[in-house]
Amino acid sequence: MQATATDSMQLAEAYQQCMAIARQHYENFPTASHLIKADVRPAVAAIYAFARHADDLADEGDLSAKTRLKQLDAWETLLERAEKSQPVDQPIFTALADAIRSHQLPVEELYNLLIAFRMDVTLYAYASISELLFYCRHSANPVGRLMLALHDIHSTEAKHYSDRICTALQLINFWQDLSIDLPRGRCYIPEEWLSPYQFEARQLLAGEISSQQFRPVFLHAIDVTRDILGEGVPLLPLLPLRLRFQIAATLRAGFTLLDRLGQLEDPLHQRLTLSRADWFKLAAGTLIDTLFPLRAIHRNRT
Repeated sequence: MQATATDSMQLAEAYQQCMAIARQHYENFPTASHLIKADVRPAVAAIYAFARHADDLADEGDLSAKTRLKQLDAWETLLERAEKSQPVDQPIFTALADAIRSHQLPVEELYNLLIAFRMDVTLYAYASISELLFYCRHSANPVGRLMLALHDIHSTEAKHYSDRICTALQLINFWQDLSIDLPRGRCYIPEEWLSPYQFEARQLLAGEISSQQFRPVFLHAIDVTRDILGEGVPLLPLLPLRLRFQIAATLRAGFTLLDRLGQLEDPLHQRLTLSRADWFKLAAGTLIDTLFPLRAIHRNRT
């Protein structure tokens, strides 16, 4: 009995640490949202903490690529132990192992995230949109699939629409962060989009292309991303009400960001974000899309 009480206390503390990690960050991950059902919120935090720490391991730029890859290998070993319900003296994996068991999470999606983090260590440019979408398939799509699993949604149709939304959100994040990523030596604009204009990724990385010269490529990136995001709108009627509201808000925000990115005069040196006032303006439309999801689908198609 005492061991059981001790285990319960350790588990509660592990989840608390994951929630603390989640609250420290605000990236595009629904960690602390009160729209998420209370009974799955701790599991969401455990997933986030797992991904956040792995991302930090991949981005430790002062360490060699070989060292960072070894750290990710060690993190994967802990995931393997958690998957098998083996004891792990690490709070994130204590919580994650419980979340995997309690919610029957698709563990392969956690491994997919690690594939993306390894790509972050070894890849700094992409030849084609296919390569970039492969990265999104591992860096972004697993998040949506894990959220669906937490809400007991397992249909192939829902996973497909979720993948489109998550991929689009990852791409939007790339287009927002050009002014950050390029100086850090990362180019997410595919070479095949640059070559028709006789540009190369190395020129973008070296700052040899102006925003005016880059604008046609940037507008193409926005158009491609808008199409992908629109392909995910039919997910709305497949979701329970609270999750549907959150995804409706995410879609509204995504389309708004794409519209405003298209208006940026200097996307290579400006970073666009939505303010709290912007989110308030989106609230009414989000509510309509939540209550009438088929209307949202029709509006997107027309």
